[in-house]
Amino acid sequence: MTKVEQYQSVVGRINWILFLVAVFALPFPQIISRYALVTWLVGWVLELRWLQSSHLKEQLSHLKYITPILLFGIWYAWRALSGLWSPDHRAWSFMMERYMTFGLLVPVALWGVNARYDWRIAGKVLAIACALSVPFYVIFFTALHTHPEWVKALGYQDWNFTVSNWWLSFMENCSYIKHRLFWCTTQLIGVVAAFQVWKKNTDAKSVMPILKWPLALIMISAIPLSGSRQTIFTAAALLVIAIISILPKKHRWLYGTGVVVIGLAIGCSVLITHPRMKIIMADELSLEQLTKHESRLGIWSVALSEPKDYIWTGLGGGQSVNYLKTKYSELKMRHYLDRNYHAHNQYLEEFMELGIFGLIFFVLAWLSILLLSEGIGKQTAAYFVAAYGLNMLTDCMWGKFDGIALWAVMMIIILLQSRSTKQLT
Repeated sequence: MTKVEQYQSVVGRINWILFLVAVFALPFPQIISRYALVTWLVGWVLELRWLQSSHLKEQLSHLKYITPILLFGIWYAWRALSGLWSPDHRAWSFMMERYMTFGLLVPVALWGVNARYDWRIAGKVLAIACALSVPFYVIFFTALHTHPEWVKALGYQDWNFTVSNWWLSFMENCSYIKHRLFWCTTQLIGVVAAFQVWKKNTDAKSVMPILKWPLALIMISAIPLSGSRQTIFTAAALLVIAIISILPKKHRWLYGTGVVVIGLAIGCSVLITHPRMKIIMADELSLEQLTKHESRLGIWSVALSEPKDYIWTGLGGGQSVNYLKTKYSELKMRHYLDRNYHAHNQYLEEFMELGIFGLIFFVLAWLSILLLSEGIGKQTAAYFVAAYGLNMLTDCMWGKFDGIALWAVMMIIILLQSRSTKQLT
């Protein structure tokens, strides 16, 4: 073995470990996942895999598997180009920095990851990490609740323990550490990973297949614990997908349609009981009425009040928040302005910043994940696209690095699964 081969072997082994660290960090505080993912990307660059020309040819033979990552890379380049007409270049550059992972993952897809990358191991690490994060947040919150002086030492100056109800206090304050929507989304993906890697109920070599149900229950407990309404609907949607996947193929569409209809009926019946839906039930859909309520309905109404401002070319990358702030000020919506509300809808943000064509390309890039994956990768893609796609309806999933890290790791896992020819053990 030459010195170059020895170097690549050592660095490749280290980078595989760094990738597993990035996977493990997903359900934990954002600052951990940020550094873990960036460190892995740097480690991958040090592998110098582009020196192996034959490796690139091998990757290009699997072009359809990496097409989704390439499409997101083009989307990132499109956002970079929008800097030409973005009025606030500081906001644009901050957005480009935060979204840099979308560009960096393209060469990873092109030149590939080393042979040690095994999606089964990554799936096990993710499932175990998700289960461990639940008691971690409970213990962490309890410790800070009994020792509030620790909060200042951690830099959380605006931490609030005035809520009398323990559960409400937990779900509000833990969002300072890890936004509950991202935490719960990761937990749902963790449940999928647990059932994929431990598909059989018995295994003479491991007790983990037997423990997949307790692990799943621990992960699912994060949803009611966090109080995330959106994730409850997302979990229901994933359950519908799971039920459809086990239906007999002969009548899958017929039975599947019935399951979807029942799921929608239950979801709608729960939704209309929500206090904020009284506005719609009372037919008070005017902008004046909606903006009186501090809710997403008010934000979306303001954002869509004058679509001619951005419908074709968009406002430019990173400009949606400033645009909304201007509108809040014009409409004298002081409570919205003070909170500096963003769009709270990833699709709406894409529409505002990149125009109608940018939005269409964004949706196609997401659908390509499902259409261009194979085998177990298609199954994972279905759950991931559904969970992420639904959550993007009520929040900007890439407004925090949590969402970007989850996207990057899942894209690699789906790519590995699609290229794998092995059967689940």
